[in-house]
Amino acid sequence: MSSVQEMNPRVRGIRATVSLQSLAARLTEEIMQGAKKPFKKVTDVSSGDPQRAGMSPISFVRQVLAVCLYPQLLKEKSLPLDVRQRAQKLLGSCGGGSVGSYSKTSCGIPHVHKSVAEFITRRDGGVSSHPENIIFSSGSQKTLSLVLHLMASGEGETQTGVLTPVPCPHTLPMLLDETGVALMPYQLMEGRGWALDLDELHQALKTARGRCEPRAIYISNPGNPTGHVQDRKTMEEVIRFAATEGLVLLAEEVYQDSVFGQGREFLSYKKVLFEMGKKYSETVELISFNSISSASMGECGLRGGYMEVINMDPAVNNYLRSMQGTSSPPVLPQLALEVMVNPPSPGDPSYETYTQEIRRTLTTLSQNAQRACEFLNDLPGMNCQPAMAGVFLYPSLHLPPQMIEEAKMLGVEADVLYCQRFLEEEGVCLGSGCENGQEDQNYHIRLCVLAPPATLEEVLARLRSFHLLQLGRFP
Repeated sequence: MSSVQEMNPRVRGIRATVSLQSLAARLTEEIMQGAKKPFKKVTDVSSGDPQRAGMSPISFVRQVLAVCLYPQLLKEKSLPLDVRQRAQKLLGSCGGGSVGSYSKTSCGIPHVHKSVAEFITRRDGGVSSHPENIIFSSGSQKTLSLVLHLMASGEGETQTGVLTPVPCPHTLPMLLDETGVALMPYQLMEGRGWALDLDELHQALKTARGRCEPRAIYISNPGNPTGHVQDRKTMEEVIRFAATEGLVLLAEEVYQDSVFGQGREFLSYKKVLFEMGKKYSETVELISFNSISSASMGECGLRGGYMEVINMDPAVNNYLRSMQGTSSPPVLPQLALEVMVNPPSPGDPSYETYTQEIRRTLTTLSQNAQRACEFLNDLPGMNCQPAMAGVFLYPSLHLPPQMIEEAKMLGVEADVLYCQRFLEEEGVCLGSGCENGQEDQNYHIRLCVLAPPATLEEVLARLRSFHLLQLGRFP
C-alpha cells in the first residue's frame, strides 16, 4: 500500500482513538530516561485494570498457574496441597499434559467448558447450562467481536445496527466500527443513577429505523462505566422489548462479582429470562459475556473470557464455534477461567486465604467507591452518581465555556483536553467520557476506583488541586 487511500475503507472509517494512554506511556518512558517531571511516576486509573493501578493478584490463581507453567513445582511442598492437586488436574486436561500444547479441541478444553457450565447452573439457581453453548475466546471483547462479525451486513439503511447504551464500555464504539456495525445510542438516565429507561429504548429504536437495520440490543449489567445494577423489573422490560422487536440480546456481565450497593444483587439475564416462562425462555435469543477481567480476579492481561449462547439457531451456533475454532483459544486464560468459576471450597487448604483476599478486594472497592464519590461531589463543577457495582466512577464535568472554546480551537473534546492536562501536570491518567460514546457537551471523566487506598487518596488529592486550578483560570 502506497497511501492511506488504498487501505480497507472500513478500517479508515474506524473512529480515532483518544491518545491518553499513549501519552501516559510516553511520559513513563521520559521519566525512565531521567526527565524531570512534577511527579515520580504515571498512575493509570483510566481502565478497569486493578493490577495496573497497584492491586495484588489472587494468590490461589497465580499459584495454580505457576505450577501449570512449571510442573516441577508439583513436588514443592511449600505450596498448598489443593494448589498442586488443582494444577495436576488442569494439566491432565491439557493436550500432552502441557500448557504449551493447543487445546484438546478447536473450541477449547472440555474440562473447562464443563466447569463453566456448572458455575452458571449454580449461579442461576439450577437453570441448566450446557457446555456446547459456551464459547471461549481471548477476552469478552473478542467473543463479542465474533458475534458482531456474524451479524454484520448491508450498507446505509440496510446496515446492521446495535442499540447501545450511552455511556457504554469505552472499547465498544471502536469494536462496532471495526466490524461494520452501526452504533444506535440509547441514553441512560444519569439523574436516576444511570438507570435504563424503556421509553428511551423505544425512541432509540424509532430513530434507528430508517438509518440502519437494528438487529440487537447491547446491555452492560452491572453497568460499565456507570456501576448501575439493573433490577428484575427493568430486566423483564428489556426482555419483553427484545422479544417484541425481534432483537438479539447481548448482555455483558463481566462485573457480576462486584455488587456492593446496599440492597442490590446481581441477577443474570439468563436467570430472569428462564423465570419468565416458555413464551420468552424458548424464543428470546440471548448471548451473555463474562471474563477473567472481573473485579475479584482482575487478570486483565491474561485475556480470557466466554460467552453463553441461548436460543440461537443450531446452524448459527455452529458458525460461531467454527469461527472461534479457526484458532483454538489460548490455554492459560482457560485455566485461569476454570479457577475463577471453581474456587477453593470450605475445608480446602487455600480456602481461608482465598476468601480473605477476595473479601479484602471487594471491601477496598466498596470503600473506595464511597470515598471517591463523596469527594467528587464536594468539588465545584463536578457531580457523581453513586456506583452500586463495577470498578468505575463516572462523574460529570461542568466546564467553563472558555475552556470548551479553547478545546474547540485545539481540535479536541473538552473532556479530552481536561484529561490531557491532568496527565501532563499531575501524572494521573483518567478516561474521557467521549470514549464511552458521549458526543455532546455533557462531559464526563472515567475513574477506576479499584486501587490501593493510598493510591486513590493520592489521585484524589492531585485531582482536587488540578481541578480548582482549572476553574480558577476562568473567573
